[in-house]
Amino acid sequence: MQRADIESQFDLTGRVAIITGSTRGIGFSLASGFAAQGARVVITSRKPEDCEAAAAEIATTGGGARGVPTHMGDLDALDALVASTVETEGGIDIVVNNAANALALPAPDITPEAWAKSFDVNLRGPFFLFQKCLPHLLASDHAAVLNVISSGAYMNTPGQIMYGAAKNALLHMTRAWAAAYSPQGIRVNALAPGTTDTKMVRNLGDEAAEGMASVSYLGRLAHPDEMLGAALLLVSDAGSYITGQSIIVDGGCIPAR
Repeated sequence: MQRADIESQFDLTGRVAIITGSTRGIGFSLASGFAAQGARVVITSRKPEDCEAAAAEIATTGGGARGVPTHMGDLDALDALVASTVETEGGIDIVVNNAANALALPAPDITPEAWAKSFDVNLRGPFFLFQKCLPHLLASDHAAVLNVISSGAYMNTPGQIMYGAAKNALLHMTRAWAAAYSPQGIRVNALAPGTTDTKMVRNLGDEAAEGMASVSYLGRLAHPDEMLGAALLLVSDAGSYITGQSIIVDGGCIPAR
């Protein structure tokens, strides 16, 4: 095998990727990386100005990206996202469910409203986005779904019960979708990041973030770009025989616990 053969396995030229929550953090790193590999990327988040700024930044490096403001808790917005993508790009090849809500409350303080806010974004949205994209994924020759979960899906998370439970459920859905649709050509996998230096993590407070990072073998926060390698493997032809799996990229946090 020649170097060009290996590089071609990670080539995403001509593929259309929807990446939710992709104006910053891990989502933006994945969007930038996929665009650099030739994908036409659809950037989503709630704020139109953030979508425009992220797409413009990717364009400065020669990548193809456009923003479609979308709230993952709004099912009508998901319909509009899929319709806009298909109308503009002609189809959908890759779906990355990355948007998340890290609402942190101890059990006694969880209200029905907080529960709905957390699960609408972390679980209901990804499910219905997959459902709405399904006909287009079935029509693709390179269909891949990547659910960004969390190392917290594998551990107890007393202060983030809703987040951990939703991510664990998304792991189950990853395996269920893989079982149902891999025979029809759609590979479905999960990426489980450890504590990553994102705004969502920093919102917990620097002391909490550093404390979470210090328990891993590497003893530090991950940079969002450090999630790109595993993600590219899972959505590209390099991972053509990988489905129903979860790759944990946590600096050794789970074994350290």
